[in-house]
Amino acid sequence: MYLPRSLISHLYSHLLRSHHPLSPPVLILAALEPDALCACRILTALLKRDYIPHKIQPIAGYGDLARAGEELVRPMQIPMGGSGGVVICMGVGGLVDLGEILGLETDGDAGDMGGVEVWVIDARRPWNLGNVFGGYLERTRSDETNGLTTTQIAGVDRGRITEAYKPGRGGIIVYDDGDIDDDLTAQREAYCGLESMPELDDNSDEGDTSDSDLDEREMSNSNKKRKSWSSREDEDSEDEDEPPRQRRRSNSGSSISTPNPYITSQRDSSQSSRSPSPPSGSVSPTTPKAPSARTLRRRLIRLKRKHEGVLRAYYSLGTSYSEPISSILYSLASELGREDNDLLWLAIIGVCSLELSGRTMSGVGISDASESGGSAGWGGGRGERIRQILRDEVRRLNPPDDNEAGREALRSEVNGVIPTTGRSPTDTSILLSPEPRLLLLRHWSLYDSMLHSPYLAPRLHIWNEVGRKRLRKLLAKMGVSLTQCHQNYTHMAMDLKRDLRQKMLKYAPMYGLEGLVPPPSSGGLSGTREGWGFVRNWGWKACLSATDVSVILGAILEVGSLKPTSSTVSKEDSEQLENNDISSDSDLSSVVSRFWDAYDALSPTSSESPTQLLACLPLAQHLHRAILRTGASLLSKKQIRHLRAFRIAVVKDGPDVKLFTNPGALTKLALWVGEAVRIQEKDKVDGYRIAGKRGMGTPLVLAGLDEDRDVYVVVGTGGGGGVIDFAGATQRKEERKKKKELQAQKRAEREERRAKRAAERAEKGDDEADEEEDEEEEDSSSSGSDSESEDEQAIFSGHKFLKNRFGIAFQEVVRETNARVRIDSFEHCVVEVQKEDLGGFLEALSFRSVVG
Repeated sequence: MYLPRSLISHLYSHLLRSHHPLSPPVLILAALEPDALCACRILTALLKRDYIPHKIQPIAGYGDLARAGEELVRPMQIPMGGSGGVVICMGVGGLVDLGEILGLETDGDAGDMGGVEVWVIDARRPWNLGNVFGGYLERTRSDETNGLTTTQIAGVDRGRITEAYKPGRGGIIVYDDGDIDDDLTAQREAYCGLESMPELDDNSDEGDTSDSDLDEREMSNSNKKRKSWSSREDEDSEDEDEPPRQRRRSNSGSSISTPNPYITSQRDSSQSSRSPSPPSGSVSPTTPKAPSARTLRRRLIRLKRKHEGVLRAYYSLGTSYSEPISSILYSLASELGREDNDLLWLAIIGVCSLELSGRTMSGVGISDASESGGSAGWGGGRGERIRQILRDEVRRLNPPDDNEAGREALRSEVNGVIPTTGRSPTDTSILLSPEPRLLLLRHWSLYDSMLHSPYLAPRLHIWNEVGRKRLRKLLAKMGVSLTQCHQNYTHMAMDLKRDLRQKMLKYAPMYGLEGLVPPPSSGGLSGTREGWGFVRNWGWKACLSATDVSVILGAILEVGSLKPTSSTVSKEDSEQLENNDISSDSDLSSVVSRFWDAYDALSPTSSESPTQLLACLPLAQHLHRAILRTGASLLSKKQIRHLRAFRIAVVKDGPDVKLFTNPGALTKLALWVGEAVRIQEKDKVDGYRIAGKRGMGTPLVLAGLDEDRDVYVVVGTGGGGGVIDFAGATQRKEERKKKKELQAQKRAEREERRAKRAAERAEKGDDEADEEEDEEEEDSSSSGSDSESEDEQAIFSGHKFLKNRFGIAFQEVVRETNARVRIDSFEHCVVEVQKEDLGGFLEALSFRSVVG
């Protein structure tokens, strides 16, 4: 089932009304990522205010999710001795069948998942449609008039929850961010159509089957299906031909690339059809002849194949990201009337974190708006719309003070001055700021911030000496001396800081850095501030931007926590940190401890100083120094090779090799390298001339060696800014050619069968009714095939950019080779490959379409 955005508070309001002291605690399964962390903080703040007990369980991957299902979720079921309850998945399980992986499938007649209700809030796409349009409490009713078995769920309309729905009975409920209602209409029709169809064997030879045989087979299948729906497996155990009882969410089109060994692909829809075919009525002499069983069967098979094609096309597009879940949770708080600055700040951090990690509407890859100004370049058009809503909330919850300090701050905002301190010792407000696309500007020197910027460094070719000279020349044009630019930014001269943005706007375009700072805001106080970022003050103690906090949280989750615990770390300690043995173990206990370190650092209250965040600043600086060192080494030594479908680089030596055994850190390095390669291609004169003109690139595969476990961690980035899918283009061309040949062969076979039936009717002296019916049937078959192809193209070819299909390609390679591969990450574009099998794995992968 799915909960539409307009009813976002429906489930929580019911939980609030039905909760009592003896109710079991709400179980929160949270992914180890900043967006899920912020959403978890928002939700727990709401639960605490309403005195609802809850328990948080960090989830590192699918194996961890399966263990949590076995140890925590299944004991909640009523048949297992529990009392039911609510499980909330934050950034967990949106792509897979949660009923199966959590062990919630029951064998009882009710099929109610033991009274456990699972809320799914996830930004990853594509959805598992079994969770979206299925996953509900089944109530079967037998209709004696026609022998059909129907499903009646109060308050659920073909998977969509209405206001009449009463929670608390168990099931899987997906929170819709608006995409399901707006964009998945065709998939909803196809899924529900497959669920209501009878079981058909469309692989049988129809030409040798008589109408009576078809009627007999349909009646047999109908009887078998009614038995299995009434859960009488014991009575029919001796019948070996009867298919096993299928889950309600199974359908053939749901075959999605799911991680093994924990997740299995969705089942074939030929086992999930539910209703028998319509009976053929009697024919009177004066009425047209009713369609035969053969005709009805063919129509059902064509419709079934059309629905399967719609679902198959949806799953084959590749992975992408939609609205951040922290933004959805803030919408829930707003609907409940609980919004405040603390929750708004958490939502802002979550949105910024999704952008910084390369999670776009086209999957993990370079942003499609990477040339835009300010933070808009990190997330694209939809991200900018979400941020504009957050900016409106900032203005509403943080009105300017009616005093001299407030008026001065307002003038600074209008003039585009980058704030570095609060207005007063007690100022904890959130401000809008024209944030440049530099890294940790307030906590680093201007030179280091520019040097390590993922936006600026690739465009200046900072990995070689020529690029560094270009950076120094830019600073000189801006009037910043080497002494000033190497000082901490907060210690720079006031006039330089005040004029920095204007100088960047003037001189950055000379070096191809048009998007380094957001454009000037038009409209004065009422301007939209497009591209502007967010800053929060803690009096005179600290001033942090949302991007700064996102970078620090990511470093905690990807690298670990600092051994020094003081809130102020000297420059010597920061430099010494690079030589320390930072814990980067991948075992579960270490990963979970990182989650709690980040959770504690992200304090939701404005009264608490962000001491732990400031203490972890050297950790974030260390991570991005390592990214710059390793990326520059790969580029300067020309270690990036171009295979057929993607570029490939391997990190297997150097001082930072252990750091990039973490998938999150490796992904950030891949994004840095991918952006540098894209800029290189853009600047080329020879080579791929079209790519140079459009500023496109190719997908990138980056592998990091984990010597302790003798495996390579592999990440594939693509999509976003538009990439060249060489292998995919060739493959699609061959597929179109084969499809045309197959269609021509089928047309010839249909013509031959039509001529044969016409000759048989002529010998029998029958009228031409059957012939006309057959002609109409064949015409409709041809037009249906064409319309099916047109419908799929109209529905699925409208995406603007190529999406990341590495997850699907990885699964295909695993099925067809003997490579030892482990897929456990929620990011399906991340896998682990045995060291000896990497070469064969990459060779097989090079023949796959990795974006689409």
